[in-house]
Amino acid sequence: MLSRTADHLFWMARYIERAENTARMLDVNVSTSMLPQSAEAAEAGWRAMLGISELQAAFDARHPYLAAMDVLDFMVRDPDNPSSIYCCLRAARENARAVRGSLTTEVWETHNDTWLELPKQLAGGLLERDPQQFFEWVKFRSHLSRGVTIGTMLKDEAYYFIRLGTFLERADNTARLLDVKFHGAATLPGAADPGRATFDQHFDFYYWAAILRSVSAFEIYRKAYRNVITPSRVAELLILRDDMPRSLVACMNEVCDNLARVRNARSRETERRAGLLRAELQFGRTEDIFARDLHAFLTAFLERVSDLGERISEDFLVPLAAG
Repeated sequence: MLSRTADHLFWMARYIERAENTARMLDVNVSTSMLPQSAEAAEAGWRAMLGISELQAAFDARHPYLAAMDVLDFMVRDPDNPSSIYCCLRAARENARAVRGSLTTEVWETHNDTWLELPKQLAGGLLERDPQQFFEWVKFRSHLSRGVTIGTMLKDEAYYFIRLGTFLERADNTARLLDVKFHGAATLPGAADPGRATFDQHFDFYYWAAILRSVSAFEIYRKAYRNVITPSRVAELLILRDDMPRSLVACMNEVCDNLARVRNARSRETERRAGLLRAELQFGRTEDIFARDLHAFLTAFLERVSDLGERISEDFLVPLAAG
């Protein structure tokens, strides 16, 4: 496969997954901001989200004060923020258009229809009136894109590069969500430790339940653990359980499997690094992660995922410097 084609497929998948995960992160922030807390704690939650997304400086350059609606506008519709949902869906559609010949008609039409419907969603005032309904629409369009891809595309290199982009992006975003919410938990009333906080029982339940729902894991948690929600088990579910579709280890399983299917003469070291990261997650323990410090663990994970992305670009795709 031509590197240019692989590049478009890889980034098409990353951008649609990034739009979905941005919607998930905003959704959980909207939910947790409605819990009883001080104005300072609510603002800290929004700032933590901007910080972990590496967008704090860009937001501050445009807004002298932080208001929740300004953050939503910046993260959803700002055409000058390359990580906004608007820009991600636009980029996904443009990458799909560039490789229409490698996609089925259904996959192309799904991406194109999503882009064409987006202005209608935003113009109707849905974001201001009911932001969570808008986030559900974004998630649905991403689910539709992924389902149509799985259901209609030939299992060839084009398909594998799409899947590789999807799960590398999902690993990055799940880690960021975990980091910002566990780190933010330390600032909430009654919190003593980001990993072992003992908050007011009702506040604690709604806070962690919102995080689980943001990654479609609330029912999965209840099925897997059948008892009270605790931060350590939330971390275990979203980091170490390979039967949880959005966990870090599940994402790395998919990254390694798809790398093996597209391997070339240059990719051996990339496969080795991905395999090493997967092995550490497969054989890791929650208590060891918390003993090391969850924030440090997730920061190191994000750095290694970023390194994998750069190496995949060098091995298979158009070099980032030339993009």
